[in-house]
Amino acid sequence: MTATPAPLPVRSWSLGWTSLRRDWRAGELRLLVIAVTLAVAALTAVGFFADRLQGGLARDARALIGGDAVVVADKAPDARFDARARELGLDTTLSLNFPTMGRARAEEGGSARLVALKAVGAGYPLRGSLRVADAPGAPDAPTRDIPARGTAWVDAALLAQLGLQMGQPLLLGDASFTIGRLLTAEPDRGAGFLTFAPRVMIHADDLPATGLVQPASRIVYRLAVAGPDARVADFSRWVQRTIEDPAVRGVRLESLQGGQPQMEQTLARAEKFLNLVALLAALLCAVAVAIAARGFAQRHLDDCAMLRVLGLSQATMARAYSVEFALTGLFASALGVLLGWAVHHVFVLLLAGLVESSLPAPTLAPVLLGLGMGLTLMMAFGLPPVLQLAKVPPLRVIRRDVGQPKAATLAVLGLGVAGFAALLLAASRDLVLGGIAVGGFAAAVAVFAAIGYGAVRLLRASVNESTAPRALVMATRQVSARPVFAVVQISALSVGLLALVLLVLLRTDLIQSWRAATPPDAPNRFVINVQPEQAEPFQAALRQAGVNRYDWYPMIRGRLVSVNGRSVVPEDFATDRAQRLVDREFNLSNAAEPPDHNPVIAGRWTPEEADGLSVEEGLAKELGLKLGDRLGFDIAGQAVERRITSLRKVDWASMRVNFFVIFPVAQLPDVPLTYISAYRAPEAAGFDNALVRAFPNITNVDLTQTIAQVQRVLGQVIAAVEFLFAFTLAAGLVVLLAAVTATRTEREREFAILRAVGASSRLLRQVQRIELLGVGLLAGFLASVVAAVVGWALARYAFEFDWTASPLVPLAGAAAGAVLALAAGWWGLRSVLRTPVIETLRKASV
Repeated sequence: MTATPAPLPVRSWSLGWTSLRRDWRAGELRLLVIAVTLAVAALTAVGFFADRLQGGLARDARALIGGDAVVVADKAPDARFDARARELGLDTTLSLNFPTMGRARAEEGGSARLVALKAVGAGYPLRGSLRVADAPGAPDAPTRDIPARGTAWVDAALLAQLGLQMGQPLLLGDASFTIGRLLTAEPDRGAGFLTFAPRVMIHADDLPATGLVQPASRIVYRLAVAGPDARVADFSRWVQRTIEDPAVRGVRLESLQGGQPQMEQTLARAEKFLNLVALLAALLCAVAVAIAARGFAQRHLDDCAMLRVLGLSQATMARAYSVEFALTGLFASALGVLLGWAVHHVFVLLLAGLVESSLPAPTLAPVLLGLGMGLTLMMAFGLPPVLQLAKVPPLRVIRRDVGQPKAATLAVLGLGVAGFAALLLAASRDLVLGGIAVGGFAAAVAVFAAIGYGAVRLLRASVNESTAPRALVMATRQVSARPVFAVVQISALSVGLLALVLLVLLRTDLIQSWRAATPPDAPNRFVINVQPEQAEPFQAALRQAGVNRYDWYPMIRGRLVSVNGRSVVPEDFATDRAQRLVDREFNLSNAAEPPDHNPVIAGRWTPEEADGLSVEEGLAKELGLKLGDRLGFDIAGQAVERRITSLRKVDWASMRVNFFVIFPVAQLPDVPLTYISAYRAPEAAGFDNALVRAFPNITNVDLTQTIAQVQRVLGQVIAAVEFLFAFTLAAGLVVLLAAVTATRTEREREFAILRAVGASSRLLRQVQRIELLGVGLLAGFLASVVAAVVGWALARYAFEFDWTASPLVPLAGAAAGAVLALAAGWWGLRSVLRTPVIETLRKASV
């Protein structure tokens, strides 16, 4: 009777630590550590930056609106708002904003320009600070002062536009003000069409003397409050309840709405893309970890069999490998967190200026997410195949064909994948983005595996061994002899290439969409109030100055008074924005053809349709309008009613002329109108002044500085996207290398046998290249097709821009897959044909 060997007196912790040191020195854990480190670094780099940016924006929000909370009204706010704030012990200040004309005296040329006038009182601003300079080009400095009585602080651009100097008078309405300082920064400037006009700031006590405040004046009143957070919160809740009263109209409580709409859209898309890059890096690294762990298990089969012969129990072996992989995952995760911390500083430098001052320290959330992600990668994708080593039978020491690792159970695999997917969805900060990315990849793996298996079967059946080249026949036999490995290799390569192709396509289209919003030749002037009799002379003046491309549309003022024959009033609508839209006049227009920058998304635009109307989709949604509804407008006392025949998509962030409602006809007889134009001004000095002198009634708005600011931020965002893009490229290459080298042990054994029976190294090299070329072509083609589908879904539902993938993408993807597979094969399998035959056969001997 054979005695069972006594269990080895080995502690799991000690054995796990010893195995870790041995495998580390042997380089067995290198690919695992690289994959986990890359995934954690990509996720934490984005996490650290987003965490700090969010903290900085929250901190600076109060400065950006000039207070802790602001009551905004289109008429003088009810005294009870100020009284309530003072009851709570809050500081208050009232400012008034409205457009008007600023003029130079006749002695200084008599030029006039539209200005954004702000009248401020004591205490302004409650949060943040003004920055002023004493002369053009002089350094600016923060100040807590406001303009003294009789003086005005102005934007530097206004001096050049009006031909004025510091200390000279500026005429506003019936009053004259001495230009005292230049405004360089203003915390609550906000956004909107009127902020494009140069700012003029005066003392609130000087406003009555100008005579500009009239019953019909369109003035924005801003009552800012500041104080302890709890009291501000009480005040905000009270204001919110008050303005919900139907009797209170035209009042809202303002929160932070950062910057220009162009920047908001650009930064939102950039954050989503950075999250997508990090998600794809993590997904790729999960594939790399799973492949590398299986290779690790394959190489340790013989060692584990010997330990079983010596009496080591399965439980001890399983615990030892759990200790080894847990320590490895913890180390790689910590390394990834440190790398992510370093990389996020590059983002801070690339995106400097998005907040007004230095960013606050991050929270622990990115650190915990990174450590959790790294450990999840190792334990969910790395450990299951390695735990199979504990089940290796002792018989393997004399029979190498037994004890091969089996696939993990569905329960173990499902639990790991579910935990990993949950972490990815949490990291994405966007369920749509995360769902499409994670779900798309999960579906893609299944598709790749199914098509890969079918391709192997088809290859075996289609290659005629009697006529095909010898190298192709041998490559076909090798692939079909191990179909599981072939499917794994094709699927892994396809997943890696899917991420690379998807990012390349999205990155290209995303950057193109950003740049298309503000191209180098974008209009930098908006001109309004051009009278009908001035239309031809004005356009002739533009052409004479070399301006041949410009937007030119009639502009008609009209108020919506009925929908489907029923009169409408603001109280008929639930939202504050809808009420404000109905309560004011619209800017309407007419054109026989739709604007080329306004695609029709519903209905049909029919030129010269007398009863037709085209409505912007956002307005239709806000007011609950649909195709076929009849809208009635009051245009200067005339009743005009038309039917909605089309809906247009309007990008309000574009530097183009846009309208809520357009009549699809070339002429609207007997309707009072003016014209609006947008164009890029020539570089010639004095063009604007000459135009205003020729047409003194027009309002010329200069957008040069706004466009420059948008393009500067756009350049910063693109640089950050490009930088993180390199992380996913690295992760993709790791997956390619892992996929190609996964069958190295089997290749060494097969090639050694073939060399032993007389096959030349040249022939075997051709076989290897043909196999890699075929796998790479198929993987690249599959990846490109799936990338087009996933990319379309991401572009439409997550990034909200048009998808323009070329039909040549699958061909380019197949070629790229072949090249990358050959390159990865050369690097990862270069030693296969150099290993001595006798050494390989000795390892494989029974």
